Amino acid sequence: MVEELVAAGIAVGSAGVVYALAAARVVKQYERGVVFRLGRLTDSVRGPGFTMILPFVDRLRKVNMQIVTMPVPAQDGITRDNVTVRVDAVIYFKVVDAADAVVQVEDYQFAVSQMAQTSLRSIIGKSDLDDLLSNREKLNQGLELMIDSPAIGWGVQIDRVEIKDVSLPETMKRSMARQAEADRERRARVINADAELQASKKLAEAAGVMSEQPAALQLRLLQTVVAVAAEKNSTLVLPFPVELLRFLERAAPSPAPAAPEAPPTPAAAPEVPPAQAHSEIGGEGSGPRENL
Repeated sequence: MVEELVAAGIAVGSAGVVYALAAARVVKQYERGVVFRLGRLTDSVRGPGFTMILPFVDRLRKVNMQIVTMPVPAQDGITRDNVTVRVDAVIYFKVVDAADAVVQVEDYQFAVSQMAQTSLRSIIGKSDLDDLLSNREKLNQGLELMIDSPAIGWGVQIDRVEIKDVSLPETMKRSMARQAEADRERRARVINADAELQASKKLAEAAGVMSEQPAALQLRLLQTVVAVAAEKNSTLVLPFPVELLRFLERAAPSPAPAAPEAPPTPAAAPEVPPAQAHSEIGGEGSGPRENL
């Protein structure tokens, strides 16, 4: 009889141990436990720590509450300005309601991944190439709103969405490189022209000062000679100042004016005898006249 009681006690104790082991659950700090009792969701969500459930009646499903980093596969699309691009992104999200994440959607991670891919393709079609390359912050915010709207009903909160890389065709890369080169050349020419304009204004002011003070030109010449001599050249070319030539020209004595030449005298007419003169006056063919 005693042996039967001892055996019964051992059996009951073993059953109790087995029941305790089957009912005992441990929920980690970053997890929450969702309990289904006979297929129906219970009101309470089990927090971290040790908890008990009814074996063969309750089913505990643990949900990770940490932030999940999920890469979005690269998506091919055509931008609004008809450029083919390939864009990939990364999404950060976390579960804020463990019960909705289990009940409202079959696989919330797969659902978020598909929603991120479709939203990324939609963003590509609505954006220009320049926005994808330089205005990513605005696109990230728009992509986050597009994904977060349906994810709220799944008990999921989108923390952040980032566009990682934008792949362009090789022809577009070469075109952009030529455009950037042309733009830099244009800016270089504008800067050079502006520098020439400022230099010309300063030179005009310097020329005005030197015209008022001729000695300033001589000082400038001496400074140029000193600068050239400092280069240790074998040949020194020294320009001769024009002002010095003018000074020597003014200092030289002027030559005496030459006497004016007398105008040439006309040649004297040859003397003609009276008889011959009278004959010439009478004209050819006229005979000697008689004296009256």
